[in-house]
Amino acid sequence: MKAFIVDRYGKKELMRLGDTPRPQLLDDDVLIEVHAAGVNLLDSKIKSGEFKLILPYRMPLVLGHDVAGVVVQVGSRVRQFKAGDQVYARAPDHRIGTFAEFIAVNENDVAPKPMNITMEEAASIPLVGLTAWQALIEKAHLVKGQKVFIQAGSGGVGTFAIQLAKHVGATVATTTSGANTELVKSLGADVIIDYRKDDFEKVLQNYDVVLHSQNAAALEKSLRVLKSGGTLISISGPPDPAFAKGIGAPWFVRLIARLLSAGVRRKAARRDLRYSFLFMRSNGQQLREITRLIEAGVIRPVMDRVFPFESANEALAYVETGRAKGKVVVKIKRD
Repeated sequence: MKAFIVDRYGKKELMRLGDTPRPQLLDDDVLIEVHAAGVNLLDSKIKSGEFKLILPYRMPLVLGHDVAGVVVQVGSRVRQFKAGDQVYARAPDHRIGTFAEFIAVNENDVAPKPMNITMEEAASIPLVGLTAWQALIEKAHLVKGQKVFIQAGSGGVGTFAIQLAKHVGATVATTTSGANTELVKSLGADVIIDYRKDDFEKVLQNYDVVLHSQNAAALEKSLRVLKSGGTLISISGPPDPAFAKGIGAPWFVRLIARLLSAGVRRKAARRDLRYSFLFMRSNGQQLREITRLIEAGVIRPVMDRVFPFESANEALAYVETGRAKGKVVVKIKRD
């Protein structure tokens, strides 16, 4: 099968289009013919070697975490899906590879594709949707009436998280550029801060939850906009001991996580706040919940550009600029 392959770690390394064997189908797997694949900053960070300690991959490697496509074969123990089913998924860590014509995924990580959106739109959802769900619903236990600050509201996670938080009944504040104000407003944001003009720390106060996705300076400020008992969930680091333990990391990685997050955990404790790092995981059941919300019209995909398969390197470079509104997708199967 055709796939985009990484031969070695490196920020400037390009993926090469080449031939690789179809993935091995295990008894609990479904083999998906990939119609479209979402492109995420995580793909770039893995390619550059940023996650080597916690996600050591063998080279050569096929990148890609989001997939939408059609089941073409099922393993002997699969009960939830059959050949011909339209599905989408976030491929699990250590079995990524959606920048290819086929991928095998455990059936428990897969969900039926929402029927009211295209394959390209479906491919834009899994990673960002599961990130928002696991941050706001699973970790923060966000409920009606609470106030949540979602950073980078026009990005992939932000556009989904704003809609999910509004569905719950929360008041939503977000940061974006002036050019994207109307976009985040249309998604339901109540308080919109132009990060080029205003400092969110001077605008927001007494928030229940912050979904942090920016740099260390924004992390410091985020602690100060939370009220006592509030929760800060970071998807950009630093990793904490609970995360390292949860992935079964070796002792030295646990030690590194403890040291890296010591400062923010100490500051959070002083203010009676909870700090938590989230590295989202695959979850087909949560994706089924997301499917229901999309089919009900509660959440809509927000996409910036769709690139042809041959332009996967250009798609990844575009994501790396940080200027995408919503998600970027690669269309793999031609109509």
